[in-house]
Amino acid sequence: MALFLFLLLAAVVLGLIGVVADGLFYLLIIGIVVLVIDLVFVGVRWRRSRRGFLR
Repeated sequence: MALFLFLLLAAVVLGLIGVVADGLFYLLIIGIVVLVIDLVFVGVRWRRSRRGFLR
């Protein structure tokens, strides 16, 4: 859970810097990519733990 929150915070910070700073649009893109990877990671872990719980 701590890794999820850290990656979520990093994605938000990168996104904000990318929007606010002039010429750093690539940071917004990196923030979005980190957010998507984080959500996929949590989804896989949640699905795996749920499957084990049902057995």
